[in-house]
Amino acid sequence: MATLSVLKADTGGYVGHSATHPDLVEAAETLLKGKKEDGTLLDFCVGQVGDDVALILSHTRGAESEAIHRVAWEVFQQTTDVAKRLKLYGAGQDLLSDAFSGNLKGLGPGIAEMEIDERPSEPVLVFLADKTEPGAWNLPLYRIFADPFNTPGLVIDPKMHDGFVFEILDLKADQAARFKTPEESYDLLMFIGAPSHYVVRRVLRAQDEEVVAATSTQKLSLMAGRYVGKDDPVMIVRAQSGFPAVGEILEAFARPHLVGGWMRGSHVGPIMPVGFRDAVASRFDGPPRVACYGFQLNRGRLVGPRDLFADVAFDPARRQAGEMAEMMRSMGPFEPHRLPLDEMEYTTMPEIMARVRDRFVPVEEAPLEERQEGTAATGR
Repeated sequence: MATLSVLKADTGGYVGHSATHPDLVEAAETLLKGKKEDGTLLDFCVGQVGDDVALILSHTRGAESEAIHRVAWEVFQQTTDVAKRLKLYGAGQDLLSDAFSGNLKGLGPGIAEMEIDERPSEPVLVFLADKTEPGAWNLPLYRIFADPFNTPGLVIDPKMHDGFVFEILDLKADQAARFKTPEESYDLLMFIGAPSHYVVRRVLRAQDEEVVAATSTQKLSLMAGRYVGKDDPVMIVRAQSGFPAVGEILEAFARPHLVGGWMRGSHVGPIMPVGFRDAVASRFDGPPRVACYGFQLNRGRLVGPRDLFADVAFDPARRQAGEMAEMMRSMGPFEPHRLPLDEMEYTTMPEIMARVRDRFVPVEEAPLEERQEGTAATGR
């Protein structure tokens, strides 16, 4: 049984938050090549989207392996050192600690892992997104595994008639629950329709609880009290032979949807499916991007990647995302383009509120004009 681990972090942006410098990719590949040669890894691929480096690792050590997470930690530390040497922006910003404690969960990188008992043919899709949050996967996953208008295999393929189980995580209460589709679809939608609060962690085939999809569910603003690593979500989805087809999985991104993130992690915008060449972000540090790395898993080896969003058939989705971005930008600092205040983590909002707190007074007390004049006179 092979394990696929995808770990992604921003260890230095080139230029600003827009892209990844080639020297960071080279440093990651050099270190991982050595780990493959010494048997720690079966195979690897270094991916990139926006200003993030993604490590796609195949091994036999299981999920949450200390050895594998240590490898990733070493890579991110090394790419951080390169970023500091090049004076790249935000070098090491997604690493919350200088010491490795056995597991990378909660330390910054986005992480998705899946143990796979290989079928005769094992197509696997790895999605890498930047400038958005883990809840960005909620709508595509519903389309892929519960919407027959997106996935005709739910109707045509008898192996999928029993439906799928969505495992969701309550980010604020740190609790999980499961909902089975199609019979509990409405209950499921009540929760995953709030992607900043509830996120899909895994999807399992109902008939045998085989894991079909796994996502990163880190939202470090709630763990660390500050904006670090929130915008680096990743997702693994298995395809074909009793699972949705590759084309059905990709079809979920053919109609862009709005997600939280974008500029300073504080705005709503469309997530744009892009090929590897366009997996960089510049307009308003965005818009949010998603790239798809396609592999055939062969005895743990990663045959690929195929650039699955490079297809010209996704050009209309890109144009639509551009139009949606223009519409949202026209609203400037007003909601719903700007996130609600309780969702804004990377702003000066707390500082501004502290500075003007004395201006807010109970309306039933002294007339507002008198209270404000008193405040001005005392210099408070």
